[in-house]
Amino acid sequence: MFKIFRAFVRKEFYHILRDKRTLLILFGIPVALVLLFGYTVTTEFKDASIDILDYAKDDASAQLIQHLQSSGHFTVNRLLTSEKEMDAGFKEGASKLVVVIPNNFAAKLYAKSAMTIQLITDGSDPNNANTLVQYATSMVNTFQNNELQQTENPFTIKVENRMLYNPQLVSAYNFIPGTIALILLIISAMLTSLTIAREKEMGTMEILLVSPLPPILIILGKVTPYALLSFIDAVLVLILGYFVFEVPIAGSLILLLFSCLLYVITALALGTLISTTSKTQQDAMMRSLMGLMMPSLILSGFIFPLSSMPKILQVLGQIIPATYFIEILKGVMLRGVGLRFVIFEIGILTLTTMVLLFFTWKNFKIRLE
Repeated sequence: MFKIFRAFVRKEFYHILRDKRTLLILFGIPVALVLLFGYTVTTEFKDASIDILDYAKDDASAQLIQHLQSSGHFTVNRLLTSEKEMDAGFKEGASKLVVVIPNNFAAKLYAKSAMTIQLITDGSDPNNANTLVQYATSMVNTFQNNELQQTENPFTIKVENRMLYNPQLVSAYNFIPGTIALILLIISAMLTSLTIAREKEMGTMEILLVSPLPPILIILGKVTPYALLSFIDAVLVLILGYFVFEVPIAGSLILLLFSCLLYVITALALGTLISTTSKTQQDAMMRSLMGLMMPSLILSGFIFPLSSMPKILQVLGQIIPATYFIEILKGVMLRGVGLRFVIFEIGILTLTTMVLLFFTWKNFKIRLE
């Protein structure tokens, strides 16, 4: 029986390696997606165009304008002369922020008098507007402290922030783990969802049915080559994240690779279940893409935190395997945690894999009957 199973797996390997389209999907698309997501999905910005409406036109306001540009986050687009000119920059898309400096800026600053610097942004993009305001506010506060050289009041409560595990707030540290989870789920599930569907469509399923292998070994024989190749895919994506985007691996490499292998098997089991319920390859591909891509992208915590979603969506997010794998990746890669800190997530993925394989086996038997 083992010799037959080994021959079956070898046949699947040969079939995969001869198919250039499958190899392109397996190795080409993940590399392209990691590079695309890594460079484009970011909350950081540089050289954002801003306009300045300077009513003061004194030395202090000139120093403030220079200070805003010195960080590299802002570039002054225009120096406005009146409020009427504000709308033009926003409507043309040439400006993202307008800084309004009041009259007698220097006198009020050094006299420590109350004054207001107005920050006007384009509210049609709330996330970008909030980020710009936060950066500008922080830089204005820094400028004020530097100019006044204030000694801190010992009776004043001071808040000091520290960002552990990602002090530079590099966006890639957050998005690369989510990208890895999304890519492995879609690629692995999509490839395996086409396997049994292809056998049905080509009419070769009857050959498998008369083989001496039981249904569970037929399923494992189909999944095993994809499991090994997808694991190589996972290692390749991790290497790209480490060397191209400098995402650290602070924890155990063995634990990280084991988790990747487990997640790949989970994705393959899910893809195989899809294939047993699909009649054609096109049907299987559409189910794997539409049924997995959008939920994993939106409800896994990859882009939006689950805690900010309605309860029903939080429950749905807890069903998605990518939710747990992303937590494992962030824990092991960024925080350097050990097995006992991710044992719950590993247990959930293991249980999910067993349940998916059970339903795949049952559904496959029903199809045979």
